[in-house]
Amino acid sequence: MQRNILIIFNLLLFTGVAWNGPQTPIIAQESEAQEGRDLLLNYAFLPRDFHQSTFDQLWKDWPEPLKSQAEQATPAERRQMAYDRFGLSSRQDAPEKPLQYVVDNEGWWSMNCFACHGGKAAGVSYEGLPNAQLALETLYADLRRTKKRLDLPLGPMERGSMVVPMGSTVGTSNAVIFGIALMSYRDKDLNLRPFRFPPVLIHHDMDAPPWWNVKKRERLYIDGFVEKSHRALIPFVMDQRNSGEKMIGWEDEFKKVFAYIESLPAPQYPFDIDQQLAQKGRQVFQNNCAECHGSYGADMDYPSRIIPLDEIGTDPIRLKALSVKHRQGYHESWYANYGKDDIVHEPQGYQAPPLDGVWASAPYLHNGSVPTLWHLLHPEQRPAIWRRPNNDGYDQEKVGLAVETIASLPADLRGDIRREYFDTSVRGKSATGHDYPNRLDEAEKRSLLEYLKTL
Repeated sequence: MQRNILIIFNLLLFTGVAWNGPQTPIIAQESEAQEGRDLLLNYAFLPRDFHQSTFDQLWKDWPEPLKSQAEQATPAERRQMAYDRFGLSSRQDAPEKPLQYVVDNEGWWSMNCFACHGGKAAGVSYEGLPNAQLALETLYADLRRTKKRLDLPLGPMERGSMVVPMGSTVGTSNAVIFGIALMSYRDKDLNLRPFRFPPVLIHHDMDAPPWWNVKKRERLYIDGFVEKSHRALIPFVMDQRNSGEKMIGWEDEFKKVFAYIESLPAPQYPFDIDQQLAQKGRQVFQNNCAECHGSYGADMDYPSRIIPLDEIGTDPIRLKALSVKHRQGYHESWYANYGKDDIVHEPQGYQAPPLDGVWASAPYLHNGSVPTLWHLLHPEQRPAIWRRPNNDGYDQEKVGLAVETIASLPADLRGDIRREYFDTSVRGKSATGHDYPNRLDEAEKRSLLEYLKTL
């Protein structure tokens, strides 16, 4: 039985045409940070995924009434419908191209880091913002149907997503588990070792962190197990078609990407702020929140605190999903400088993040289970099941996603529709914990909410 599982897993994740990729990265002769941005936009670190001609055919396999609406639309309108369905947005410098994929001169699409870290808040696109509209599971399910109709071979992403889900809810990602699965087939020098038994995988969805806070952090990931380094970015291009030698050879490029990430500013709140109320909230924050989340303004400080799981009380699955064996494997590898970097093998909790630009980074908690800051401050009133009826909707009163709630999900919901709903009863999606606001009265919560807009 184990042998059969191994064979199936390897066939799905490790078959595909070898890809050599572009040999010379596109690097603008500007600042290191700008070079890093240009690399993300224009250089395909990941192999070719699918062709523009295939993407343009996806609508023909959409369910009704979406298919009929697309049929009546212009090509530009149809492209926007596809972008809305999959959580994509246009590049500012090239509106005909998606921010979340590199599209080469031959029309081939390759995913980039903006897939998870390029999103919209209140209808405005921000680089480095968690993509709360991302629907990769829906995209690759659609690609499987269209490629079958067109008699095209499935790529590794379409095959791999049948084994390792890409995200059970729109706006979340199972990227951590993809990293575990792919790292399990590499040695310490990142060479591919495909004929190993598949690892134990505890699938769970995560809300990507905002990039503009990386500059404040000394450690990465919600459990802080990795010392901050440009090398920690490279596992996300660990496609089986990328050799260890190739990835190690990209170190200078990822130093530039890292410089770009650390150069990003937090976006300012775009609506009115009651400054007098916010000043009251600042004191509430200093007395109740700064110990973990730091101070802002002239006395800026970030303590990098790891809060024990039994204290924070948020969903534990993310902490349990990475085994000691996996963390040790990472520590011994090139990624962690062959054991020289500081790695925590058994973290006991979650790292309280910096809150710069927190107004934009909804939903909240590490699994994206809380839609607004108001709900974060009112733990007993967090919705059990919610969805966004409008991708660009923003709730200025509650500060976060404009959502609607329902009591229960119908059993016969189509998969793409079901993924629009966040169901906090599902394993790994709990909205419990972080109940510190319960010690505040309503006036304090209101002023604190106003202050959080200013960060």
